[in-house]
Amino acid sequence: MENSPSAPPHAPAPEGRRGRVLVVDDDPTVAEVVVGYLHRAGYAVERAGDGPAALERFAAARPDLVVLDLMLPAMDGFEVCRRMRAQGPVPVIMLTARGDEEDRILGLETGADDYVTKPFSPRELVLRVESVLRRAGAGTPAAEEARPLSGAGLCLDPVARSASRDGAGLALTLREFDLLAFLLRHPGRAFGREELMREVWGWDFGDLSTVTVHIRRLRGKVEQDPARPRLIRTVWGVGYRLDLPGDGEAGEAGEAGETVGATGATGATGATGATGATGATGAPESPEATRAIEASESPEAPGTTDRTAGAARA
Repeated sequence: MENSPSAPPHAPAPEGRRGRVLVVDDDPTVAEVVVGYLHRAGYAVERAGDGPAALERFAAARPDLVVLDLMLPAMDGFEVCRRMRAQGPVPVIMLTARGDEEDRILGLETGADDYVTKPFSPRELVLRVESVLRRAGAGTPAAEEARPLSGAGLCLDPVARSASRDGAGLALTLREFDLLAFLLRHPGRAFGREELMREVWGWDFGDLSTVTVHIRRLRGKVEQDPARPRLIRTVWGVGYRLDLPGDGEAGEAGEAGETVGATGATGATGATGATGATGATGAPESPEATRAIEASESPEAPGTTDRTAGAARA
């Protein structure tokens, strides 16, 4: 993997045949390299050096994807992402020179579809752009993937990219929609985080906490009580499973484990049972609370299997 950006070869491919990308970065060197590689890959690219300029360009002509630096003058990337998303759905890949876990988690909480830490390989960034756009529905879905999905009051239309619960619309990000659609296509089956990352994100490698955070955000939108999920269950030592009403008692032991895990997360944050409600709103928690919740919700959390077994036996 390349450790730092370098100028791409000349003779770029015809510009714009693959979509429009807005690159927002106040570092002219990084921006020039990213724009050059995206041009070569066939994308039409616009540049902005700060948040206000990015929002102005976004409002004038909405791009197919935004490559957004986190550390911007006047307005940081988190706020720029929030304001863009308030105007309508758009895939976002965040760039940052800081590799802090809380920044990465906050970026995903804000709704970013991917997160790349500098220094990075420009070629890898282009591949991630392609992956995110492909998941955004750049092509026509196959017949099986295009059929409407439903269960437990949830209704998804993959072609219209619309989702609802009990008739009320759901505001899902690109990855949340794809994750829920995948689970609805395979109810009752447990998937590991690596498998979900490969099937939903299209990656063979990456930070598995990405899956954990998206599961928690999705629970906050589809569960009646996100602290005690009855649809998207944690299967300790394996991963996650979607249980629909009528599946029987397959998830009862898992439910006992969920309750123990949720209680542990609440105790870690010092909250009084408000942790699940906070996750349901989509508002970012403090870094300490985020790490505690993420650790408790990970299927591989230390000691969780033993606690679950004890709860089931009790």
